[in-house]
Amino acid sequence: MDFFRVLLTAPLSIIVLFFLSKLIGNKQISNLNIFDYINGITIGSIAAEMATCEYEELPHFTIALVIYALIVFLLSLVSQKSVKLRRFFTGKTILLYDKGKLYKKNLTTAKLDFNEFLALLRNKGYFNLDEIETAMLEQSGDLSVLPKDKNRPVTPDDIKVRVHQTRPEPVVIMDGHIMSKNLKATGNNEAWLNARIEEQQKKLSDIFAATCDGDNNLKIVECADNNPTNDMFE
Repeated sequence: MDFFRVLLTAPLSIIVLFFLSKLIGNKQISNLNIFDYINGITIGSIAAEMATCEYEELPHFTIALVIYALIVFLLSLVSQKSVKLRRFFTGKTILLYDKGKLYKKNLTTAKLDFNEFLALLRNKGYFNLDEIETAMLEQSGDLSVLPKDKNRPVTPDDIKVRVHQTRPEPVVIMDGHIMSKNLKATGNNEAWLNARIEEQQKKLSDIFAATCDGDNNLKIVECADNNPTNDMFE
């Protein structure tokens, strides 16, 4: 008897979940924000329980699924009408890097450290900070990168030009501390590093982060004192 019950309820839960997902929209499948993620888990859990429930419990699970889907649908409509509600439920774009400056406070707000930020950039194909103009974290958690004009996609073969191969840039200073192993991997020592810091009229304790490029140049990441509060993508 249990087998035949599951044989009926399991396909029914899939059918109900499919139509509710169509009602909520494709956003449940891609580019999930926190609110969508939580509701997706909840609705999925109810559907899983529905697949093995008793016959008399079937209406309760169905009603619960419909209520959750309607709430998500209505909140989505309301969010489209109100910028404040949209920011509350889905979050907003966080500017992390712009015009050569790193926004440290926004990096903290995004729950990222500098190495994670660099890793996200590498996943986008950018291994050096001087290749990008702007980087921002979207509501979905994906990093959007605007490259500098000179770094926009044009292959060397297209213009018949031989270019110098760039290399990943190790982080040699983090939060005012020397990353000794990374510094050694560049073939340099602390004396070299201190000399480069003096050349740029900086103090080690004041440097948030610095990298060393393939041409043996020390690149200090500038941090902005102010923190932008406006959202340019309302």
